[in-house]
Amino acid sequence: MFRTLNTPHLWFITLAAAGIMMVTMGARQSLGLFVSPLNTTTGLGVAAISFALAVGQFTWGAIQPVAGAFADRYGPGKVLVCGLLILAAGSALTPFMDNTFGLVVSLGLLSAMGSGIGSFSVLMGATAQRLPVESRAAASGVINAGGSFGQFIFAPILQKLIQAFGWMGAMWSLAAVALAALPLVKVVAPKGTRPASVPGEAGLWTTVCGAMGDRSYLLLHAGFFTCGFHIAFLVTHMPGEVDLCGLPPAVASWTLAIIGLTNIAGSLYAGHAITHHRSKMVLFWMYASRALLVIAYLAAPKTEWTFYLFAAGLGFTWLATVPPTASLVGKLFGVRYLGTLFGLTLLSHQIGGFLGAWLGGLALVEFGDYSWMWYADIALAALAAIANLPIRETPVAKPQPA
Repeated sequence: MFRTLNTPHLWFITLAAAGIMMVTMGARQSLGLFVSPLNTTTGLGVAAISFALAVGQFTWGAIQPVAGAFADRYGPGKVLVCGLLILAAGSALTPFMDNTFGLVVSLGLLSAMGSGIGSFSVLMGATAQRLPVESRAAASGVINAGGSFGQFIFAPILQKLIQAFGWMGAMWSLAAVALAALPLVKVVAPKGTRPASVPGEAGLWTTVCGAMGDRSYLLLHAGFFTCGFHIAFLVTHMPGEVDLCGLPPAVASWTLAIIGLTNIAGSLYAGHAITHHRSKMVLFWMYASRALLVIAYLAAPKTEWTFYLFAAGLGFTWLATVPPTASLVGKLFGVRYLGTLFGLTLLSHQIGGFLGAWLGGLALVEFGDYSWMWYADIALAALAAIANLPIRETPVAKPQPA
C-alpha cells in the first residue's frame, strides 16, 4: 500500500495532514473523560452535560460540508487555521462555564466547530487535490490513522492531567496543543493553494443537487449515520459504563486508548483493502462485525479484560469506515467537490452521533443503565451492513453546468 506514497514530498503532505487530524480528533474523542469531573464541579447532571456533548456531535457534522465548501471554493489553508483557532478558544473557555448554556457554547459549538473544520472533509479534500490518483487510498488510511493515534495518546495523557492538575488544567492543555498544530497547515495547504477549475464543469450547487438524488450516495449516508451513533455513544458514555460495572476510571481511559490504537491498524488496513476490494464490501464487513462484537460484549462478564478485548475488536473498525466511505464518494463524483460531498456524508454521521450521545444520557437517567442503547447498536449495525450492499461503485454521469 505504502509504495504508492513513493516520494518524500507525498509523505510530508500526508503526515502533516495526519498530524492535524491527530490533534483535532484526539481532543474531540477524549471528551467523555471530562463528564464525571464536570458534573462534580458544576452539579449540572449527566443528562445536561451529555446534551452539550450531543450538540457538539451534531455541530461537528454540520460544519463539515460548510468547511468543505469554503475549502473547495477558496482553498483549505485559511479554513484549517480558523478551525484550530476556534478549537483552542472553545477548550480555553470551557473551564469558565458553570451552566448548561455555557457548556453548549464552549463544547457544543466552539470546540466542535473547530475540530470539525480541521477534520476529515477539509483534510481529505486538500490532500486529494495535491496527490496523484494512485496515492489517495494509502493517504486516506494514513490520515485516518492519525486521528486514531490522537485518541490513543490523548486519552491516557488527559486522564493523567485531570488527576494531576484537575479537569480545567487538562482543558487548557488541549487549547495549547491546538495552537501548536498551526505550523502543519503550511505543509498541507501552502499559501495560494486553490482547487483547480475545469472549463465547462458543473458548479457546486448543481453537483450537490445531483448527488442528493443518487441512491448509492443516500445509502452511504444511511450506513454512516449508524457509524456516528456507535462512536458518539461509546466515546461519551464508555466511562459511565465502566463505572456502572464497578471498575476504576483508568479502565475507561485505557479502553478509549485501545480503541484508538487498534484503529490505527484498522485505518491502515482499510486504506490497503480498498485498493484490492470493493469499498462497499469492506464497509459491509465492518458494520456486520460491530453487531457481533456488541452481542459478545453483552454476553461476557464485565471485567477490565472484557472492556479491553471489546475495545480492541471494535477499534479495528472504529473510524476505519472513513477511507472506504470517502473512496466511494470520490468514485461516484470525483474529487473536485470531495470536501463538500464528503462533508455532507459526515453530517449524516453526526446526526447519528447527536442521537448516540444524547439518548445514552437519557437512557441512563430513565433506566439506570445503557441496555437499550446496546440493543439499538446491534440493530443499527446490522441494517448499516445491509444498506451498503446495493451501492454501485461506478461514476455518476456528471451534471451539466446551469
